[in-house]
Amino acid sequence: MKTRAFSPRAGRLAVIMFSICTVVLGVILSFVPWLDYIIFRELKLWNGSISYSYWQKPGVMRLTKVYIFNVTNSQAFLETGEKPKLVEVGPFVYREDMEKVNIKFHDNDTLTYQHNKILRFVPEMSVDKKLKLVVPNIPLLTVTSFSHNMAPWLFNLFVSGLALTYKDRAKPFVDVTAEELVFGYNDPLVKLAHYFYPKGKRPNTQMGLLLARNGTLEEVSTIYTGHQGMERFGYLDKVNGLDHIPHWKDKPCNNLRASEGSFFPPRYVTKEDLVNVYDKDLCRIMPLKYRKDVYKDGIQTGLYTPPSSTFECAAVNPDNKCYCDAGDCPPRGLQNISPCQYNAPVYLSYPHFYDADPSLLEPFEGLKPDKQKHETYFMIQPRIGVPLEGFVRVQLNMKVDRAPGITVNNIDKFPDMIFPVMWLEEGIPEVTTPIWRWIYLATTVGPVAGPALTYSMIAGGLLTLAVIFIRAYKRFVLGQNSLEIIDVSRDTFRRGSTIILSSSILLPTSYRPLNKTTSCNELVYVGTQVSRSFENLRKKRSDFVKATFSEIERESLLNSNNTFIMSENSKINS
Repeated sequence: MKTRAFSPRAGRLAVIMFSICTVVLGVILSFVPWLDYIIFRELKLWNGSISYSYWQKPGVMRLTKVYIFNVTNSQAFLETGEKPKLVEVGPFVYREDMEKVNIKFHDNDTLTYQHNKILRFVPEMSVDKKLKLVVPNIPLLTVTSFSHNMAPWLFNLFVSGLALTYKDRAKPFVDVTAEELVFGYNDPLVKLAHYFYPKGKRPNTQMGLLLARNGTLEEVSTIYTGHQGMERFGYLDKVNGLDHIPHWKDKPCNNLRASEGSFFPPRYVTKEDLVNVYDKDLCRIMPLKYRKDVYKDGIQTGLYTPPSSTFECAAVNPDNKCYCDAGDCPPRGLQNISPCQYNAPVYLSYPHFYDADPSLLEPFEGLKPDKQKHETYFMIQPRIGVPLEGFVRVQLNMKVDRAPGITVNNIDKFPDMIFPVMWLEEGIPEVTTPIWRWIYLATTVGPVAGPALTYSMIAGGLLTLAVIFIRAYKRFVLGQNSLEIIDVSRDTFRRGSTIILSSSILLPTSYRPLNKTTSCNELVYVGTQVSRSFENLRKKRSDFVKATFSEIERESLLNSNNTFIMSENSKINS
């Protein structure tokens, strides 16, 4: 079976159409943000996107490092008024295995979920968690700080009974291990508060600063998925059905416009230099301000740190006035978080009172603020809003109000002060390799490869069209010139043949007019002989050509070959 030959003309037409389509597509893609469409499609949260798998079960090495201040002269501090000597012990490192559970998507561009967290101790990165430490007795000092509201004798009676029943738990300082302080130890006052507090506001049955972090948290969060715009992507819409933080009455303290830490609205989209992060333990949103561009593992990120006004005193920053307790505002560097700590007088600060009022450091020995060690920061990729590295560093402090009427165990000698208990660092040092690879392709390779592809399509298409046009032009123009030369050569040969034949040079075979009865072999023979005669003429008697011939005729006569013969042969056979 014979196949139909592919026409060269059809092939050229196909190449031309393909080149035109390539140029048009390249021009369209150069004006359309097609790369952003692909990136944001995988960035938005939906069951199946790349970001969803990373968000639902991150798999990153999320660490919580705890540092506890051991009081080495607690007895001298109470009896002789020495400055408390604090020795930082740590880190006690816990790996946080976390996943989002009970996920439900909603039609208004949001989804709800709960956190399931398990903190596992990492001994190879930690100090011995069984080490005994001396720390303030937070439950007892919380109770005695409110003694001014009750008769002193009643409190003395209460504490005396506590001292008889629970000897070590009735002192201003307690000996506990790091494991107990972090994840709970039995305390009679905490157990008593658990039974007497109203339901829904009850503390745990044990005293532990991070006790509520293990297991599935009761808190139900609602965040934006990004399908209706990236301006709010990753930000919280509601927590437990509320669109504000319930612990504070007024704005901006009860604002909830913040991320839970997994995603932030891309700066590439919002053009804003400020983002917010929310953590239940912070009892507030923490603003983060863009500082400069830095690189993390070859990927460009933006460095974000808290503004200096975050823990500023209310007199300087009025926005912090709504954090004050009944008009009692702390100095710079402190944040009251008692409303979300069962009204215990707990205050938040940066570690070692970094960036705080110097008066907070004066009562202690052993505190050494260091920006590099104690500053909170995030490295957020501006194009997709994903943090590649970030740590929140905060310190928990006990606000102690002197109880002069309670003489049991020298409680009355504990002065008014903000006493540091521990500080912690939680965050991620880096993302997993698959996540890094995806971010690198989307933010580093893509912005270069995308324009290169579109411009290559335009350049390649235009170059192909130019080559085809040039070849067609040469074929048309040079083909016409060749026909004109052949016609001139034919006429010249006919006009000059008589002169050549009548010359003193005898041709082997005379020229005779061609007709349709002339065979092809005869034409070839005659053409061959004439060509040879021309060759002899060109070598020996070139001056024979008369000056009366035109330039084209002379050139054609001297350079003739079989063209005329073959042309005549074609006419005969046609």
